[in-house]
Amino acid sequence: MRRWLFIIGMGLALAGHALAGDVVLTVSNWLPSTHPVARTQSDWCTEVVRATDSRVSCRFLASPVSAPAQTFEAGREGRADLSYSVHGFTPERFVLTGLVELPFGADSAEAASVAYQRIHQRHLARHREHQGLQVMAVFTHGPGMLFTSTRPVNRLSDLDRMRLRVGGGLVTELGVALGAVPVLKTIDQIHSALDRAEIDGALISADVVPPNKLEGWLRFRSTVPGGWYNTSFALVMNEATWQRISAADRSAIESLSGEVAARAFGRSFDNADRRALAQMQARGVQVTPAPDPLLADIRQRSAILEQRWLRLAAERGLRNPAAVLREYRTLGAGSGP
Repeated sequence: MRRWLFIIGMGLALAGHALAGDVVLTVSNWLPSTHPVARTQSDWCTEVVRATDSRVSCRFLASPVSAPAQTFEAGREGRADLSYSVHGFTPERFVLTGLVELPFGADSAEAASVAYQRIHQRHLARHREHQGLQVMAVFTHGPGMLFTSTRPVNRLSDLDRMRLRVGGGLVTELGVALGAVPVLKTIDQIHSALDRAEIDGALISADVVPPNKLEGWLRFRSTVPGGWYNTSFALVMNEATWQRISAADRSAIESLSGEVAARAFGRSFDNADRRALAQMQARGVQVTPAPDPLLADIRQRSAILEQRWLRLAAERGLRNPAAVLREYRTLGAGSGP
């Protein structure tokens, strides 16, 4: 009898040990489930479950653990195991990531995201701006565009004192440099801000417009090669949680992360942009490519932002920031929607 009790006890102990090896990632998501980032994060989790034979799985929280601007800090503290956010929400912490926010970056989110991931791995990661977090991938949305409600923008003077919605980060400084008045609003606040005449337009990516029913307000779209700006994102995991995952499963997850994940996020944004641009065309949104004089003015006005980033990046310890920026732009060159 004692022998059978011993065998049963050993079996239960072994079963408990096996279960203890499983890791369930708590996932925080602050965007709608239909958003390209939220969908791709969900797809990534599905692939992780498959690659680890369910030893690592995801549990999506019913609501985000923090406001978007505090997401990275919440991840570092372990309030969520897996999350994503925008570096520009906390520019005092992140400096090097600003290279992808500058104007004239890339016309494709996929090309830009892959280029960014390569630059991150080659040059940025060693500077540990994400301390306490395991970076699974960095990526961007499609080229940021200027949408206006009452008139197209054909010259720099058209922007004088124009109130433009911005999402924070370097794009705020760009608005000031161009003579506009940046107004900080979240995506879901744009519609009501337009309705109340609090803003005259918005610096946003194309994918934002149709889901938020903004075509009726934003009647004019001004484009520049590579975008007026871009936004730097990262998918991150709490470092302690990452270390709890077995070496074999970490290796499997790494094969789905990095450039593979960056490409997936970028492609999702590109697909959303294509759909959005087709819908805007059908709704009669007028497209105005920036004339050469306006392009020259944007380059001149934004040069101060580029020089500032080069200086801050050097102070953060990045070697030859100008060469790194050129490398990113060369890698990101390509066509998009």
